[in-house]
Amino acid sequence: MEENRETRGMRRNGSGTGGHRHNPDAAGRGRGPFLSRRSLLRMAGAGGLGLLLGAGGSWGVLARTLPKATDSHPASVDSDQVPFYGEHQGGITTPPQDFLCFASFDVTSSRIADLRLLFRRWTEAAAALCSGKPVGDGSTGPNLPPADTGEAIGLSPSRMTITFGVGASLFDSRFGLAAKRPEPLVDLPAFAGEELDPAWCGGDLCVQVCANDLQAAFHAVRNLARIARGTAVLRWTQEGFQRTSAAAPRGETPRNLFGFKDGTGNPDVRDESLMRKVVWVQSSDGPAWMQGGTYMAVRRIRMRLEVWDRSTLAEQEATFGRYRASGAPLGMKRESDPVNPEAAGPDGKPFIPRNSHVSLAHGDGSVRILRRSYSYSSGIDRRTGQLDAGLFFICFQRDPRRQFVPIQQKLAQQDALNEYIVHTGSALFACLPGASRGNYIGQTLLE
Repeated sequence: MEENRETRGMRRNGSGTGGHRHNPDAAGRGRGPFLSRRSLLRMAGAGGLGLLLGAGGSWGVLARTLPKATDSHPASVDSDQVPFYGEHQGGITTPPQDFLCFASFDVTSSRIADLRLLFRRWTEAAAALCSGKPVGDGSTGPNLPPADTGEAIGLSPSRMTITFGVGASLFDSRFGLAAKRPEPLVDLPAFAGEELDPAWCGGDLCVQVCANDLQAAFHAVRNLARIARGTAVLRWTQEGFQRTSAAAPRGETPRNLFGFKDGTGNPDVRDESLMRKVVWVQSSDGPAWMQGGTYMAVRRIRMRLEVWDRSTLAEQEATFGRYRASGAPLGMKRESDPVNPEAAGPDGKPFIPRNSHVSLAHGDGSVRILRRSYSYSSGIDRRTGQLDAGLFFICFQRDPRRQFVPIQQKLAQQDALNEYIVHTGSALFACLPGASRGNYIGQTLLE
């Protein structure tokens, strides 16, 4: 408890880590097959949280597969391009692309004019990048650095989307925006068992780039960071992946690194009424500048793969509350079958354990979020010799105080998945409304 209070006194940036702890010695050290799984687990320090690893999570009506590309953010005549301008930003209800490059920034300038100029330049560049065009007009002379870094020359748009957000720390005294901070943009509370590293937390600004080509996505983040020089600097970045559309042409639900389907329970993005209820900020929510935007919660979740791989299939399925092969809830046959935590077998025991991920995440089905998560692999943890890999969890909601936070608090206390994961990064951002041509992202906030 004393450690929590001390940590809560530290300076917050971005999401506000709100009592989040960092324990650099908590990485796993257990190796050797002679150790029991639980002994290995204790040596690995794999406390952690069960944050919505969507193979088990379900919020309402289940979708059989990811929606087709034309089911969500409307596409142009070029099916490989997602329009940048619109009422809402892309990359939220857009069907998830194959790769992610996520970047958090700290603003170094104290002039709001610089912030306005940055968002104007970012908007212009993002519109070009999402169209498969280079940054700038190409008129740079031979004695100056090119406006575009060039590694995406000849590449298609790859259904790229670029999504911008602002963190709570942007509303401090630097820019006169304190009165405009929306109430849902809270400092996240401390969740039981997390081991947050400040190097993976917070930020004044964020950029989420999703695309079907990793080089194109990296190119976008690189050029946006280049444009920001003098006004903002990178705080942290994370790349992510899922199975590619070429590898899964039928569009089946992706699997996470535990081998379970991830995202089965997402609400249907084609239902505009449901999206207004779950995702998009409404005029009644306030403030006015956020109408048409949404709130993005981000969590970097380290998976203890070596521990998981020593668990039996039966234990893995009981932990998630779903069958690994089909994705169906335990006791059911199809992935799309509804989750019923009360359903019991002839022996009177529930098919889905009460402390399973799906049972806790589903609850009574009344609280939903829209998740958009990617696996990540950062090589080897040289302290332990174990894989540094897991899930980069992103979710969107109308109000995190009523959606993400209560779901996560329940999972943190009871989820059986907590044995196998630990949260190392955290942030919360307000994703700005979309912009029309001639205007820029963030204009409703900054002017």
